[in-house]
Formats: sequence, structure tokens, C-alpha cells
Amino acid sequence: MTEWFAIITITLLAVLSPGPDFAMVSRNALTLSKRAGILTALGIGAGVLVHVSYTLLGIGVMLRYSPWLLDIMKLAGAAYLIWLGAKMVMSRPRSEVDAPANRVLSDAAALRVGFWTNALNPKTAIFIISLFTQVVGATTPLVVRIAYGGFISLAHVIWFGLVAAFFGAPVLRRKLLGLSHWIDRAFGVALIGFGLSLAIADVTFG
Repeated sequence: MTEWFAIITITLLAVLSPGPDFAMVSRNALTLSKRAGILTALGIGAGVLVHVSYTLLGIGVMLRYSPWLLDIMKLAGAAYLIWLGAKMVMSRPRSEVDAPANRVLSDAAALRVGFWTNALNPKTAIFIISLFTQVVGATTPLVVRIAYGGFISLAHVIWFGLVAAFFGAPVLRRKLLGLSHWIDRAFGVALIGFGLSLAIADVTFG
């Protein structure tokens, strides 16, 4: 029970902290649709499961003791965030007439964006690996470890689903429709900032 309490507490604190996941879900829900935001949240949950899976398989140890692998993930994640941000910053203004037609994101694309935003984030990798190596006991049964991983993923989906529901609310979106281009640019700058900070950060296990 003590282990569960630690997992829940640490996970909630990590999920609530602002980062690329929050920026991506907020942007998609606010400028595209609530559905796009929720699907992005589901993609993020799937990305978390990738980190959980290789940690449970013992591959996480390779990341922990092979800094160059973590560096590759860091640079890939940074490049992806900067690329997404640049696309938003360079997006052209849309009129209210053609905005709905031009701002459609397929379900698969929304899932992909959420998935890669999380799966390529080395900070999520460090969080998951550290949680399973420092908090979870060596004698904890595999089924319980899997349950921990499922909870961590579900916590991400629920929180970011709520974020999507808030920013995707019709009333809020209608009020901000005329500012959608500037909102895109603002989130684009934020993602570029996240990417640059990730690229220069010393991402290591504590």
C-alpha cells in the first residue's frame, strides 16, 4: 500500500507539471477541436506505455547506463518539438469562413502527435525508469508492476483529457476563434522553447 501511495503521489505531481504534452493537448483542443485534444491525450497515454514497457523488460537499464542512448532520444525529441513549433509559427492566418475546412486533423494524426510528443521525451523516460528502480521494490510481482504502469498511463490520459475538455469547450473556442492564428504561434514558440531547452539540457539520471 505504501508503494501504491508513492506511485500515485509522484505520478500526479509529474503529470500536473507543465511541459510539451500540456502544450500540445491545449493547442489541438483550442485551435482544432475537443476531439483532437482528447485523441492527443490518448496518444500521450500510449507513449507512456512505451516507456513502461521497455522499463519492465529491463531495457531501461541500457538507457540508465548508456548516456549516448539518452542523448539520441534527447536530440530526437528536441528536433520533433522544434519542427512542430516551427510549423505552427509559420502557419498562415485563416479567415472565419475557411478555418473549419483547413483546420481538420485526422484521428490518426492527433494520436500520432500525442504519441511522439511523449515517446520521444527523455524526461518521461527518466521519470518512469527512476520510479521503477528507486520506488518499486525488487520483490514487487510483475502483475503489480504492470498495474503501476497502467495507472501512470491512465493518469496521463485522464488529466490531459480534462485539459482537452476545458480548452475544447465550444464557448471558449468561439470566443477565441479570431485569435486562433496567434494562439497557434504562441504554442509554436512554446514548443520551440521546450525543444531548445531539451536540446541543451543535461538530461541524466539523478
